[in-house]
Amino acid sequence: MNPLRTTAVIGGGTMGADVAHTLVHAGCETHVVEPVAALRDAIAKRLPAAKLHASLETVPWPRIGAVIEAIPERLEPKRALFTDLVRLAPADALLTSNSSAIPIGKIGEGLATRERMFGLHYFMPAHQVPLVEVIYSEASDAALGDALCDFMRATGKVPVKVRKDVPGFLANRLKHALCREAFALIDAGVATAEDVDLAVRFGFGFRFIAAGPVLQRDLAGLDVHCAAAATIYPDLAAGTKPAKVLADHVAAGHHGMKSGRGFFEWTPERAQRERERYARRLEAALALVADDLQ
Repeated sequence: MNPLRTTAVIGGGTMGADVAHTLVHAGCETHVVEPVAALRDAIAKRLPAAKLHASLETVPWPRIGAVIEAIPERLEPKRALFTDLVRLAPADALLTSNSSAIPIGKIGEGLATRERMFGLHYFMPAHQVPLVEVIYSEASDAALGDALCDFMRATGKVPVKVRKDVPGFLANRLKHALCREAFALIDAGVATAEDVDLAVRFGFGFRFIAAGPVLQRDLAGLDVHCAAAATIYPDLAAGTKPAKVLADHVAAGHHGMKSGRGFFEWTPERAQRERERYARRLEAALALVADDLQ
């Protein structure tokens, strides 16, 4: 196999630039393909060591050991790109997609060498959040998946294997289960958006930096959780459509910070302060778990 530490990131938008940041700072030779000149210029200022390309054709493909696709979330462009990658990349290079929703099995369907294709889902901001999901299709080679996980660890990430190519993979399924209940509680008038956030941040969510939900249940006692679940589960939200409060905001054009309003009002100044506070908290959280990342 070619050394995985010579990488190509396809797409230099927000996620692609953050992935490249992680790779460059781990000492990888990192090639970034981005056709938009302004985005290439921004990456050049942020990551002087990154090697930038306007097209696939100028990448030194014989040296590439791993490719990370980070283009917009549309199936057909991703399939077209992977068709090109099968042709251009060395036969032993790993081909991965950072898609947050599209199964790698769909992206690689009908293409040759599907055994080397994996989902590789980073989380925003990718240069700060340690987790990365390694998603297997039914065709993915287990040994290659192990090698990909080892590479992620070498770049400072915490890989988790998602052994079935299900929609939402692992972490997003857990997140959406929580959000479905949170928005249902707001819809029902049980709590405000502000109090939902407080309950998560300073209640059970506060413990997540120390232990995940499964370990927490072992700490607290499985019998206690099982008894509570028998009472609570029948009343939990089980809808198959987004909650009304969420759908109504979207229909009204209230898309969050980027539109100036979501569940909360966002002036440019308030949005900037919140982004800065958020980044500081993530950096502080990274410092707290530094020993766990060794």
